[in-house]
Amino acid sequence: MKKNIEDITLSIVIPCYNEKDNIESLVKRVLASPVPNKEIIVVNDKSTDGTDEILKTVIEPMVSKVIHHTENGGKGAALKTGFQHATGDYVIIQDADHEYDPDEYVKVLEPILEGKAEVVFGSRFLKSKAKGYIANRLANRFLTAFSNIFTHEHLTDMETCYKCIKREIIQSIDIEEKRFGFEPEITAKIADKGFKIVEVPISYAPRTIKEGKKIGFKDGLRAIICILKYH
Repeated sequence: MKKNIEDITLSIVIPCYNEKDNIESLVKRVLASPVPNKEIIVVNDKSTDGTDEILKTVIEPMVSKVIHHTENGGKGAALKTGFQHATGDYVIIQDADHEYDPDEYVKVLEPILEGKAEVVFGSRFLKSKAKGYIANRLANRFLTAFSNIFTHEHLTDMETCYKCIKREIIQSIDIEEKRFGFEPEITAKIADKGFKIVEVPISYAPRTIKEGKKIGFKDGLRAIICILKYH
């Protein structure tokens, strides 16, 4: 049975670490996104660049919840905290930069509203031109293909930020990875529970290392370990 977008509440979990130049404008974009019922949860992973003050003075009145970690745990740790506090029907992950467009939440939600899925990934590589560092693109494609071998999925972008998951499903999964190993871990554990992952194409505006991109070579190696560990 098809649902209207007004029938669901979307919890948007934003892990945030040292994003003082981006967090306010990003949250404003999330607030303006065309989803009527939103729960916005920002998890500050003990930022050290002044993000804390912006969150306390500017962001807290704008969003549903701001949660402050007392120790830096990594993206996976921040997401685990955010998921635990979510109360919406579905949960989507939003990085605290501008690589992903909040206006595309509706596109990601479409298979859910049509009753075709309970888990949707927004793919940066499905029907779109390649963007970003070539090394990152090749690594993403390799890791996705390697993950597919074990999950028996046919994904094009396992490493995508835009993962939209029914709240009960994500809250039933014990997330163990603290950093970017979260991506292969959650993909493996969703597949293990028997949920088919549907992909939809999304846009992507990659930032450079100079602009604050945090994932690196060691994270790629950890992703390989996670794929083997959680299959």
